[in-house]
Amino acid sequence: MKKTALITGASRGIGSAIALRLAEDGFFTVINYNNSRESAEIIASITGGIAVKADISDDAQVKDMMDTISLRAGGVDVLVNNAGISVSGLFCDIPLQREKRLWDVNVGGTFNCTRAVLPRMINKKSGRIINISSMWGEVGASCEVHYSAAKAALIGFTKALAKEVGPSGINVNCITPGVIQTDMNKHHSKEVLDELAEDTPLERLGTPEDIAKAVSFLASSDSDFITGQILGVNGGFVI
Repeated sequence: MKKTALITGASRGIGSAIALRLAEDGFFTVINYNNSRESAEIIASITGGIAVKADISDDAQVKDMMDTISLRAGGVDVLVNNAGISVSGLFCDIPLQREKRLWDVNVGGTFNCTRAVLPRMINKKSGRIINISSMWGEVGASCEVHYSAAKAALIGFTKALAKEVGPSGINVNCITPGVIQTDMNKHHSKEVLDELAEDTPLERLGTPEDIAKAVSFLASSDSDFITGQILGVNGGFVI
């Protein structure tokens, strides 16, 4: 029987690339989405998986999603906490409502989904939890204080949870992408993106597939003795 991978925010960008790669690796994929139903269903049809709607910041919706997964696939073997949003601007200019929403999705959503899958993983004494943070969670970014802080929280969460659930045979790791060519970075001008590429030792921007390859490794048996680690996939931008 195929193992099941749940990828949050998998209707596009990094999430969809991860879903496609894990399907190639033989996983049954669950494509979580909140608003982009059509895109999610297309990815699900390509991967042979299912698309399940849930606002992961809402614990009740996450529980409903898990009920659906349990009926269709038995449960989650690999959780990829990918869904996230960003806000940009001077720290004092970000409205409190936008700040709260970012924390509710980026951190609260990760907590909700992890809490929902852990009981089964602990019972089975196996499982993988892979958190998608950001290099800005490691070094911080001016005018992205809220985003950087939320992504830094995922790094601390990864390290602490790895220690807690390691005795139950569960691996918890984190990937910190660099500048990736996704919709989240489309607000940057070509000039800015070119400068970022020049500042990257490998002299290019990353692709969603670059992140998907790293997730594939951490989801595989090749990473059996790796847990609590932060894997930077940034072309050398942060060294």
